[in-house]
Amino acid sequence: MTETIAGIAIPDTKLAREATDLVQEAADRVLYHHSRRVYLFGRLKARHRGLAVDPELAYVGAMFHDLGLTERYGRTDQRFEIDGADLAREFLLDHGRTPAEARAVWLAIALHTTPGVVEHLEPEVAVVTLGVESDVLGFGLDEITPEDRAAVVAAHERPGFKENILRRFADGMKDRPDTTFGTMNDDVLAHFVPGFTRSDFVEIIRGSVWPD
Repeated sequence: MTETIAGIAIPDTKLAREATDLVQEAADRVLYHHSRRVYLFGRLKARHRGLAVDPELAYVGAMFHDLGLTERYGRTDQRFEIDGADLAREFLLDHGRTPAEARAVWLAIALHTTPGVVEHLEPEVAVVTLGVESDVLGFGLDEITPEDRAAVVAAHERPGFKENILRRFADGMKDRPDTTFGTMNDDVLAHFVPGFTRSDFVEIIRGSVWPD
């Protein structure tokens, strides 16, 4: 039987069930419940905005978006967002979705910490960021009714979520600090990693090999 939360159906397909299993095996409860809330909040906001979204693509984007923070899938040579994006693209292609569909989800995950871009792209790209912004930052909650917010949180509770997710971010990026340059992620390392020094964009320009 299809599970429905706040009027949003969780996709009940082989692809979606296997996506859920993969995430549950790799992620702890904090990241799992966060990812489910991202799907639900993203779909609710998309509905509020009149955006038609492919449920399977939205689900994989939401569920895979933080897998780069996990021990199983995290790397140290690229941004954590790319870890999850690459995995989602491979997963979708293996499950028969088209290269264009897989690329949309790749973009959704790769760009979910890059403000001001995804809202100009297709709904399957935007929906992940819509959910992330609501669950992590509290942005756009006025687009979701109090009743729907309560239903989502009742299904996927968030006790101590603010500090818990910050710690997951820090742990997932502390061994690849250079990948946070130019992103909001360096804020996390500045707060949680002793001795972390941000790269300064202005000083990089001033110190480049070009003669002035």
